Amino acid sequence: MTVSARLAELGIKLPAVAAPVAAYVPAVVHDGLVYTSGQLPFTAGALPATGKLGAEVTAEDAKGYARTCALNALAAAADAAGGVDRIAGVLRVGGFVASVPEFSGQPGVINGASEVLGEIFGDAGRHARAAVGVPVLPLDSPVEVEVTFILA
Repeated sequence: MTVSARLAELGIKLPAVAAPVAAYVPAVVHDGLVYTSGQLPFTAGALPATGKLGAEVTAEDAKGYARTCALNALAAAADAAGGVDRIAGVLRVGGFVASVPEFSGQPGVINGASEVLGEIFGDAGRHARAAVGVPVLPLDSPVEVEVTFILA
């Protein structure tokens, strides 16, 4: 099954590629891989929330934001690669969670990204991963995700 067919089956419509907030490009193709820049959970050009986990943002909400970040990353990768069906799988996910020092649930938050990539790519969506707590992210976003995809 193609990636575009799987997305349709899941009822997922990829968003427009989010415009960079600084001096970089959303994704770069190199040597059979697509590297995405860190993606924030932009929805229709805006962040759904700001703040930190353990303070203004719940883990449940942030898990959904991580899912949105992963879909934004897939959109950026597809744009750079020449279409979503050129993406064959996922190599690595890097997740960053803005959180108070006492919050230690970063892996559960980044599962939002990992789980949706698994739903889309099946076994080819299994990946290496980091889930890191940080004091602040760009624009005070609660979550940021970067993904390295494998080209078909």
